[in-house]
Amino acid sequence: MSRKAALVALTALAPISWGSTYYVTTEFLPADRPLFTGLMRALPAGLALLALTRKLPRGAWWWKSAVLGALNIGAFFPLLFLAAYRLPGGVAAVVGSVGPLFVVGLAALFLGEKPTVKSLLTAVTAAFGVSLVVLKAGAAFDTVGVVAGLLSALSMSAGIVFTKRWGRPEGVGALALTGWQLTAGGLVILPLAFLLEGAPPALTGTNLAGYAYLAFGNTAISYFLWFRGIERMSASSATLLGPLSPITAAVIGWAALGQALGTVQVLGMLIAFGATLAGQLSPRTARTPAAEAPSTASFSTAEKNGQEVSMDLEVSEV
Repeated sequence: MSRKAALVALTALAPISWGSTYYVTTEFLPADRPLFTGLMRALPAGLALLALTRKLPRGAWWWKSAVLGALNIGAFFPLLFLAAYRLPGGVAAVVGSVGPLFVVGLAALFLGEKPTVKSLLTAVTAAFGVSLVVLKAGAAFDTVGVVAGLLSALSMSAGIVFTKRWGRPEGVGALALTGWQLTAGGLVILPLAFLLEGAPPALTGTNLAGYAYLAFGNTAISYFLWFRGIERMSASSATLLGPLSPITAAVIGWAALGQALGTVQVLGMLIAFGATLAGQLSPRTARTPAAEAPSTASFSTAEKNGQEVSMDLEVSEV
């Protein structure tokens, strides 16, 4: 397996893991506590990674980490859960699947990645495939839910683009940067959870097991792989891995919950997966942070070379 294929495969584990969130939430967690669930996903994972890496942001990275944490976690989770509660699951997934289109536009604006016919076509095809998998006839639409879903997709898309644009500081690995973002995002959700949902519910052993999985497997490890992949792939290629999440959710729903999976859903999976694969086969090699133009980097060439060595070590560790 080539290094690029290995990178794509490892990065793809993140959206595949996120596809298990619905099953874990419905089968293991207390009902109607979306903000508390978002808090339990982000903050314990972030604090654990801070303790493991023993690195704190310095200088401008205090506000950069706060911005990235808010975009990728703090705003994304509440908006996503609001959409999920206001819309049928299929509608929410389809609304969220427009993320690749947002990334194409934002990447052109902030990263200089010119949109191509192929990138636009694969993004639209992926969204169409997802709609076949999850959208059911007669699905209801709610204006607030649709707006929340679009804003959640925009928030995550902006997080992808700025994660790519800013890279990370010299001597700081992707694991530490992931901890900074998860902690910042969790601190954004913390007051919202207590103000809107009140005190934490009483938790059973099953609840604790579900939250442990979400915090460490579904969030800490998955976001580490995701952010590390974003650094080394083009923004549009990374975001086109997103459809793997609803595909995984549909497969788990069929296998574990007995949900129907007909011919149309299977066709949608094949279309979405084909678009995802096509998004990784660009003839132009994805640029690494070391190859970025000086205007999109915040550190010197020598520092970037050191960063590449650090990332290579992380690949071997994973």
